[in-house]
Amino acid sequence: MDILTNKRDGIFTIEFNRPDKKNSITAAMYQMMADAIKDGEQDNDVRVILICGKPDIFTAGNDLEDFLNTSTQGDFSDRPVAHFMRQLSSASKPVIAAVAGAAIGIGTTLLLHCDMIYAADTAKFSMPFSPLGLCPEFASSMLLQQIVGFPRAAEKLLLGEPFSAQEAYEMGLVNKILPSGELMPYALGQAEKITRLPASSLRTTKYLMKAAQADKVKDKMMEENKYFSAMLLSPEAKEAFSAFFEKRKPDFAKFK
Repeated sequence: MDILTNKRDGIFTIEFNRPDKKNSITAAMYQMMADAIKDGEQDNDVRVILICGKPDIFTAGNDLEDFLNTSTQGDFSDRPVAHFMRQLSSASKPVIAAVAGAAIGIGTTLLLHCDMIYAADTAKFSMPFSPLGLCPEFASSMLLQQIVGFPRAAEKLLLGEPFSAQEAYEMGLVNKILPSGELMPYALGQAEKITRLPASSLRTTKYLMKAAQADKVKDKMMEENKYFSAMLLSPEAKEAFSAFFEKRKPDFAKFK
């Protein structure tokens, strides 16, 4: 299974399990994760959701071949990736992410919708939308600048360059950095703390923190999806993806 799930002692773990493809995410994987979060939300025994990858890779983001093969199939907002992000963004229970290795594209975007993020010292983050001829996705243009401030968000979103766990910590994107071998024990320990707290207090606290901007997040997700869908068909995006598959540098000089 490309997505592994496990429920134990109130902790519902969702794990990327496609290491041979650097945990790149297919439409089927998005749907599995969307269904898993919905299941966790409905299960009264689940107190906290934990999202993780492998010790050497969180996720390389979209499986580009699968993504491009399905990119023209219906409304973007009805695709499995959108189902997953809506479920994650609206989850009423605490969501923890444990990140080791690379978190590329939506691998970083999804973290903006989590409540606590713990990173291994090997973690690398990137949001390379501009270099792919695209734009930010799923409210990242709003949420990233709220977390790290406009100048840093502009640098990360406009240039799309990777940044380290230390920089992510200094910007306030992650809660704590740990040696790789200590990441999962620590994240599980934090999740266990949550399971011992009153579920209603946790849900209410999270609601109060997020309610004020919930509608703004939904609106921004819809706005970004509209631009993102259109830009997928742009000449710049076609050049970027062609260059990726041909293992060459893209040439954007001819585009105005």
